[in-house]
Amino acid sequence: MNKKITLIIGHPDSESFCHALAAAYVKGAESSGAQVTVLDLAALQFDPSLRYGYRKRTELEKDLLLAQNALREAEHTVWIYPVWWAMMPAVLKGFLDRVLLPGFAFKYEEGSSIPKKLLGGRSARIIATMDSPAWYYKVLLRNSGIFAMKKGVLEFSGIKPVATTRLGSIRGASPERLKKMLQHAEQLGRQLK
Repeated sequence: MNKKITLIIGHPDSESFCHALAAAYVKGAESSGAQVTVLDLAALQFDPSLRYGYRKRTELEKDLLLAQNALREAEHTVWIYPVWWAMMPAVLKGFLDRVLLPGFAFKYEEGSSIPKKLLGGRSARIIATMDSPAWYYKVLLRNSGIFAMKKGVLEFSGIKPVATTRLGSIRGASPERLKKMLQHAEQLGRQLK
């Protein structure tokens, strides 16, 4: 049986290195027999603002309904995005706000302040690029944005284990170093990790 993977590209520029990493990952995963659905946030049509919070329902656009279905069907999710200001880009945050809604990703039950996790049974990998060296982000910023994505979003929704790959420094990297990063992404895909 083919493993079902949903890969989310959280970079708003379709010509980004994140898109090249995603293509490399997909190549590796498909060579191992996986079925990969790609959600490219640069191409999806949706309002990233959850206008009323959870007070009033904001109807989901067609692309977000398709995204929810892809996430629901996935056995493994891959999140590829750049780290900007120690966090994810606004388009990815807006996607999370709009898609991982109560009743889909989590549910509060009567008498409990701890939500039920509705996306269990799935694993994930975060591949985050950054202009700073990966050690700088890990040591000085304590992986703040990646930690929030791993613990506060994915594991909060029941997705685990969540593996992380930090790729830096992208800015000024030699073509050979960038090629090695692409090969690493392809290898992760081939291993279905």
